[in-house]
Amino acid sequence: MHPTLPLLLRTDFPALRRRVVDTLQVNLGYRCNQSCQHCHVNAGPSRTEEMSRDTIDAVVAFLSNSADVRTLDLTGGAPELNPHFRSLVVAARTRGVRVIDRCNLTILEEPGQEGLAEFLAAHGVEVVASMPCYLEDNVDRQRGKGTFDASIRGLQRLNALGYGQPGSSLILNLVYNPQGASLPPAQEALEQDYKRHLAEHFGVVFNQLFTLANMPIQRFGSMLVSKGQFNSYMDLLRSAHRDDNLERVMCRSLVSVDWQGYLYDCDFNQQLGLAMGASGKTRLHLTDIPASALEDRPIRVADHCFGCTAGQGSSCGGALADGVAAAPSCSA
Repeated sequence: MHPTLPLLLRTDFPALRRRVVDTLQVNLGYRCNQSCQHCHVNAGPSRTEEMSRDTIDAVVAFLSNSADVRTLDLTGGAPELNPHFRSLVVAARTRGVRVIDRCNLTILEEPGQEGLAEFLAAHGVEVVASMPCYLEDNVDRQRGKGTFDASIRGLQRLNALGYGQPGSSLILNLVYNPQGASLPPAQEALEQDYKRHLAEHFGVVFNQLFTLANMPIQRFGSMLVSKGQFNSYMDLLRSAHRDDNLERVMCRSLVSVDWQGYLYDCDFNQQLGLAMGASGKTRLHLTDIPASALEDRPIRVADHCFGCTAGQGSSCGGALADGVAAAPSCSA
């Protein structure tokens, strides 16, 4: 795999500082039942990194000691493959913390995950589900043959439990990524296309669609280098930068935690190894500092940050501003 960090470190991206931390995004491990082309984590079935019970306990302690952190955002890999996933969900929900599960949908059919959908519903977990297109060929090309059908079955199962249904408190959001080196189309228009197609053909409903730009790191970044597209993609991101998106980038109020408990300004920095530093240490651990002490700290930036500010902007909650330019289509 081609490393992209050396290509990203020299940057003129604007300086940023943190605000109050309200979201703790925790990567429970890099093991996944899929190996997607766009994955910025380079997750897959052969990865062995996994958050331990002791670190899980440290996450719970961090939540208990951080009054402003009201959202726990669980990611991976497939976060559900961590054997402590369910106990962490219960501990957070018991403390009144909102929990988000970044679910790839096909995990619902994996051996050992029986009852997962019902567990998520019983504990009011918000599901953010990867669905990079509403067309079968595009999904299977990006995520593997048969993925689309399994994803539809997963969505139908969640719908049957109340997820995404009108008047239900069970939130189901979908995530779109472009197929290649392009910016996402306008989020609102694409969401309407998704809702119309999935309802008409499969009876599937959901709350919102989040459009995310592909980051030039890990598996996707290496692919860009291999195809000779890295520089042109960076030119696209830089030319589409909008200063007004700087106010809403997720790193200003979110802290990312890796499987060992070390802190990063965002999940992308985590994958690049750009950890938060502390006096006398190379990395800052969540047991070293309370969330309140992170306010007003400088954020580590590099050229990949233009991926969050290009065009309509990109974050774990989707677009940051009104969409621009491209016609709504998930074939881009």
